Formats: sequence, C-alpha cells, structure tokens
Amino acid sequence: MAMIDLENIVKIYKIGDVQVTALNGITCRIEGGDMVSIMGPSGSGKSTLMNLIGCLDRPTSGRYELEGIDVSSLKEDQLADIRSQKIGFVFQSFNLLPRVTAVSNVELPLVYSKVIKKKHQQALQSLEAVGLAHRANHRPTELAGGEQQRVAIARALVNNPSLILADEPTGNLDTQTSKGIMTVLQQLNSQGITIIIVTHEDDIAAYTQRTIYLRDGEIVQERKR
Repeated sequence: MAMIDLENIVKIYKIGDVQVTALNGITCRIEGGDMVSIMGPSGSGKSTLMNLIGCLDRPTSGRYELEGIDVSSLKEDQLADIRSQKIGFVFQSFNLLPRVTAVSNVELPLVYSKVIKKKHQQALQSLEAVGLAHRANHRPTELAGGEQQRVAIARALVNNPSLILADEPTGNLDTQTSKGIMTVLQQLNSQGITIIIVTHEDDIAAYTQRTIYLRDGEIVQERKR
C-alpha cells in the first residue's frame, strides 16, 4: 500500500466567470519512507498539489488515498483530524509566534489536538531531534534563521506524523544553513518519515530520492536518483 496514491487529480478554480485549471490529471504514487521533491515554474501547480496532499484543499475530481484512506470526499472535521494525526507542515516563512519560546511554539499542535499530558516533554523531545533542545527557552527573535526553521521542523514532528510536507523550507536561508536543514530532513527520512519538498532549487532537490516536475498542472517528467 502506497503512502500517497493520486489518480487523475483535477483541480479547477473559478474566478468570476473564468475557470482556471491548476491541476490537470495528476496520477502518481509515493511510497512510505520516500523523500520526494516537487519542482516546476511559477504557476505549474506545485502549491496546489501540496495543498491537496496536505488535506488543506479538495480535488475537483479524481481520487486521493493517504495510507489507504480515500480522503477525496471527507468532511472538513475529518480532514482536520488527518492533518493533526498524520501530517506535519514546514513553511518557508517559519510561521512562529514571536512572543513565546521555541518550546511553546513546538507545543502548539499538541494544544490544538487537546493533548495535555506531557506536552512539554514531547516538545522538548522534538527539539532534541533537530538538535535545538539547548535553545528551547529562546524566543524566535533570539534565534538565527536556520534555528527558527529547526523549531518549525520540531513543531511539525511533535505529533509523530508519518508525512512531512515542506514548502520551500530553505527559501529564506543562505546556502550553508540550507545544507543543515536538508541534513535534518534527511535524518528524519532515514527514520521512516515520508518527506515531500516543494522547491525551485536544483541543489535542494538533489537531496531527495526522486523529483517530480510539473508544468501547466501536469507531470511532465520524473527523475530518480
């Protein structure tokens, strides 16, 4: 059973009287434990595909199974449960709360999931996993960019997801810091977590085992390493 099974996925947005086809018949499988990058020019459908895989949006048509669950037509509360239980998100802009500590930022998904017991301990363990436990009580404004992204990765990890989706995770970082972040993601992947990365950068995609290239909402090429 594949981690992700997409079959003939179409996504159409309506803007007034105009229909825009963002995805046009996407079919692909991603196995559990894979590390995959998605590339393509602006407007190719990368973000739309990421949103659909992350259960943040629904396809107009087609079938999407996540770990054997057909999520294509689930209700909003069911999608929210899947997001909180199975998926961790990492964004280019970190999306950390500036006025609270690193460990408090990492605890947030547990608060939303109504996990009360041992949430502080779980958050510290996630920070330890990305090598940042010693900065647990620092606020984001006291951390370098790479450290902030590690906090964001720790936050994505805290619910023990089987899938991490990273949207341009190194887009705001210099080359050396980017290497450190990709090393962290590779280490997490080696532990069995499936990782999908949207990126514009060939050197970042080179860290992954497979690259899917999109253009005009379609898969035009796949490359394995």
